Amino acid sequence: MQVLVHGGTGSDPEEPEPRQNVLEQAADAGASESDPVDAVEAAVAVLESDPRFNAGVGSAVQSDGEIRTDAGLMTDDRSLGAACSMPGVEHALRVARVVMEETPHGFVSGDHAVSLADAFGVETGVDLWSDRTREKWSDLEPPAGDSSAHLEWIRERYGRSDPDGRDEDENPNSDPERPDNDLDHDTVGAVAFDGNSLAAATSTGGRWLALAGRVGDVPQVGSGFYCSPAAAVSATGAGEDIARVTLSRRVARHVERGCDADEATSLAIEEFGELTGSKAGVIAIDSDGTLGSAYNSDAMQTARADRR
Repeated sequence: MQVLVHGGTGSDPEEPEPRQNVLEQAADAGASESDPVDAVEAAVAVLESDPRFNAGVGSAVQSDGEIRTDAGLMTDDRSLGAACSMPGVEHALRVARVVMEETPHGFVSGDHAVSLADAFGVETGVDLWSDRTREKWSDLEPPAGDSSAHLEWIRERYGRSDPDGRDEDENPNSDPERPDNDLDHDTVGAVAFDGNSLAAATSTGGRWLALAGRVGDVPQVGSGFYCSPAAAVSATGAGEDIARVTLSRRVARHVERGCDADEATSLAIEEFGELTGSKAGVIAIDSDGTLGSAYNSDAMQTARADRR
């Protein structure tokens, strides 16, 4: 089993070595499995349980003070499952797998996705707050009004820097309540290949101080994740822009046209930057077992494992 994982893209993390160690553990956990779906689930579960990453227990907080998780999963026969906007669900990818394997649907959201998780034994009601997110949130004064009040409150806090607020804000008019740049979190993902079959998965806690209910690219097939007989792909970065250009599908399309995974990821990120001016990263593995990763931000940590 070949497994490649990522811990998200953004500015340089404060503690790269501990994060890298966890990524290595995740890749090893995935590579020990015998099925690509089991492999990506096992790998991502390690990252969802570590508060250093923006998934599961390290997830970002939305404007109403709620933490909601999203995930997507796909295989090379184009089976897919996605789930989003789930409060209290650490292992969002397990819910996406339930959607794929147990329902006739491709996407389930919100409280209904949480109920589905309950019905199939996925733990719910989990405290997803980390010490870091709790501290950052406690420094803010969120609005008590309706969605328009929340939208006004987040205007100078959302989308001005990297996806999780780690870059220094270059906007001189930004609010002093804006979190500073040490939120070392990022969306996580994994791709796997057993020599015959491919799988791709991505999981996230969203984007720091997004409007309550916001859903980004991660659970959108072709955007945050994609898998075809040619390649398995997982993306991370500026979610709205990733969705606008269906970044993961773009990588797979380049493989289908003759690129290997390494060439395809580099080409897709170059195109993404030209089209959007935003930052993102992708990982991929193709049906020949070639691995690829590329990003246009300051950093994207990855790890790989191969047990064949």
